[in-house]
Amino acid sequence: MGYDTYETLTVRREAGVAFVVFDHPPLNLFDEALIADLDRFHTEVRADDTVRVIVFESANPEFYLGHGDMRLVVDPAVAQGFLAGPGPGLLARYRSLEQVTIAKVAGSVRGSGHEFLLTLDMRFAASGQAWFGQPEVSLGILPGGGGTQLLPRLLGRSRALEMILGSDLLDAATAQRYGLVNRALPAAELDGFVERLALRIASHPWPAVAAARKAVDAAAVLPLADGLTAEGELLWPLFTGPAATERFTVALAAGAQTRAGELDLEGLIDERFGPTTAGGVRAS
Repeated sequence: MGYDTYETLTVRREAGVAFVVFDHPPLNLFDEALIADLDRFHTEVRADDTVRVIVFESANPEFYLGHGDMRLVVDPAVAQGFLAGPGPGLLARYRSLEQVTIAKVAGSVRGSGHEFLLTLDMRFAASGQAWFGQPEVSLGILPGGGGTQLLPRLLGRSRALEMILGSDLLDAATAQRYGLVNRALPAAELDGFVERLALRIASHPWPAVAAARKAVDAAAVLPLADGLTAEGELLWPLFTGPAATERFTVALAAGAQTRAGELDLEGLIDERFGPTTAGGVRAS
């Protein structure tokens, strides 16, 4: 996979992670050009089993992702072009990606761009430098890319209504408190934190990552008893898998289940199995 010649994106790959940068001046508008590139990237990455994690970020410190092209409402030709293109199903396709998806947000993200953000598995934001909004109701419509359905599931009904009906921006600290983002981090720490997390996930045995994600997703749709059953069904095949057998054996030999080993079990595991940089050096 080349992942080149995009008009609005740049992509680099490292150790199982694709870092996708929105680069569509001046606003990273969620328009026909960006939609076309996101559709093409989805097609390519879906077929690339070397990519396990995708990180989405922006080249523009002021705008992470913009809202949809406002001409959709005022120009019938633009609306017809959108309906005939890949736009209507794009966000659903991103929700169904097998790769783990992570947003690294600095700048504002609004409207359709924000709804794209909601399709991703995890979101991290730069404190004091990230803002989140759904301005549609103030313009006479409603969030139609899944915002009215995904926000209540993340924030609860009242906070979703505050964001949608208020049509104002949430800062990163409030977004963290409401559950919209996983963490709001100092801007100077955001890049390192997200990159380390993405590389760690990509270094784990993929069957375990995929099964754990399916088990977590089951919690959203199944009663507890059924969810626990699904969890067990996903877990037991991993017990006899080669990755678990190898890793548990190595961990025990390295000192797991001893006082010294358990004081930093994560470090012990990382030293043997953790992510590596492009040059083959184990990442700290």
